Order: sequence, then C-alpha cells, then structure tokens
Amino acid sequence: MNDIEPEDAPPPRLTYVLFGHGDAEAALLAAYRSGRIPHAFLLIGQKGIGKATLAYRMARFVLAHPDPAAPEVAGAASLAVDPQHPVARRIAAQAHGDLLILERTDNEKGVLRQQIAVEDVRRTIPFFGSTAGEGGWRIAIVDAVDELNRFGANALLKVLEEPPKRAMLFLVCHSAARVLPTLRSRCSVTTLRPLAPTDVAAALAAAMQLPADDPQVAAAAAAAGGSVARALALLDEDALELRQRALDELDRLPALDASGLHAIGEALAGVDPLRLAAFIDTVNDWLARRLARNTGELGRMARLAEAFERINQAARDAAEYNLERKPLVFSVFGLLAEATRG
Repeated sequence: MNDIEPEDAPPPRLTYVLFGHGDAEAALLAAYRSGRIPHAFLLIGQKGIGKATLAYRMARFVLAHPDPAAPEVAGAASLAVDPQHPVARRIAAQAHGDLLILERTDNEKGVLRQQIAVEDVRRTIPFFGSTAGEGGWRIAIVDAVDELNRFGANALLKVLEEPPKRAMLFLVCHSAARVLPTLRSRCSVTTLRPLAPTDVAAALAAAMQLPADDPQVAAAAAAAGGSVARALALLDEDALELRQRALDELDRLPALDASGLHAIGEALAGVDPLRLAAFIDTVNDWLARRLARNTGELGRMARLAEAFERINQAARDAAEYNLERKPLVFSVFGLLAEATRG
C-alpha cells in the first residue's frame, strides 16, 4: 500500500500523542499536583497499547515542570509537553541526565539480549544516589520489568525498598504474573486496558503518517486486539493472511494439517521480527481464550500453561539466534495438539 515499513514507527520517547488512556493520564497528573506522588508506578497491560508512551509522557512533564505547585502544573489539562521544549528535545536525543532508561541491549555479538542486563539495572543505585543534575527529579523507566531476571529484579528491589527523595520509577509490565510480589507491593499499580479499534487505527495512522481512513489501517486495527504494536505487524495483506492461516490451523487442533503448517512456515521465512511476533501473538491470544474456557479442568489448564511457556521460549530463541521458522511452526502446533488432546 506504500513504502513505509512498520520499523519506521517512532519509539515511545518520540511519541507525543497518547491514545485511549485519558483516565490513567489524568490520575498521574492529579497525583503529581497533590504533592504526594508515589515513588514507583507499575504500568500493567498487554504489549503495544501505550504503557511506555505514558511513562515517557509523565517523565517529560515532571522534568519540564519540577515544581508540582507551579501554576503551569495547576492549569495543565494533560501531561502534554511541546516537542520543542528543551526537556522534550533532550529526552528525544537520549541526552537528559536525570532520566535513566533500562531496556534490553545488544550483547557483545550485536544480538539483542532476551533480558535486561543485571549490570544495567545496577546503574540505578548511583543514579538515584546522586543529586539531580538540574535540581529537580530523577526518573527511571524500566521497559519492561518482565524482562528482568531474578538478579535484576532483586537489584531493582534495593532501590524500591529505600526510595530516595524526588525520585520516580516507571515499571512497564506486559504480564503481572511475571513480576515479583515484592516489587509489585512497593508500586502504585495502574492497569491499562487494550485500546478500542478506533484508537488503534488513529494511533497507527499517526505513527505511520497514513490517512486515518486507509482500509488496511482499519483492517490491521480490527485484527490487533487493542495493540498498536500488533497492528503495526499486521500492516500489510500478507501479514493479515498469515494471521488467518494460523487461526485456521488453530481451529483444527488437535488435528494437524502438514500442508497448512508448511505454508505458515514459508510465510514466516526470513528474519522479520514483526512477522514472527504477530504469529506468536495470534497463538498466545488463542491460548488465552482456551485457558479462560477451561478454568474448571485443572489438568488441561496445566498442559496449556506449560505449552504457553515452551512456545514463547522457543519463539524467543528463534528470534535471538535467527533459527529456521518452519521447525518452530511444527513445534508450536505439536505442543498445542498435545495440550488440547483428550
């Protein structure tokens, strides 16, 4: 439909419009105005719905307006900060000394790690132990806390146990089940719901600079389950067709059709991470629905939960080590067939 690729979408630090989470934004603004702002926020919700965008939005606002009692804070209608504001420009350039971002980085071979490095998490201790460079706040965003291993989570817990003054942490979380209870108990929890299809379409059009009434934008938004990230991965006819093929094969389970699985494997061939993510998201959504329908069947629920863990680990390995996609597809459906049989 055009020559814009999903990878061209701006990252959260460069996204200045928030779609669909007005209540959560208003709650953060009200907490800041009150002067009793929690030191840590856990932002929970599925991938790609705007959690990190909200965290950056709050960080920009606080660093641009370090006095909660200032008139501009009292009169603010939202957390919006002009992209040309000096604070916004430094954050966009990843050059603001009072904002620390913890996320997965490349390893020594140039491959993206599966987890946030423990040594990166430990940077929070000297960061929060020093005085804010501009005399205001120090803010850290962890994107995402799901990607901390046990050692990283414990390192972060040390900061949460003794929070410094005029400091904030925003922990982006895709799955509450993957967060240590000790971390969760020390945070103010904000749960963000999946976006409405109209909000997904508006966000998608804005991110990709496309007409809001573009038919493929509408199709991707309708199939995205409330996630802009997933809609980005579905922003072409081939991706939508792949999703439908996966759904057709999932509906056959526990029966397997080798020709159908071969077709999915061929459609996933290559190193496109968004295409693989869209496939795994489709499988995970199907699994979530099956788990919800089988709440009284403990044995089947256990098999489905185990399949979920093994499938997602296999997908992470395939992405990190650039493994062949077709064996992954057969492995995924083999696990699902075993989990749903009987």
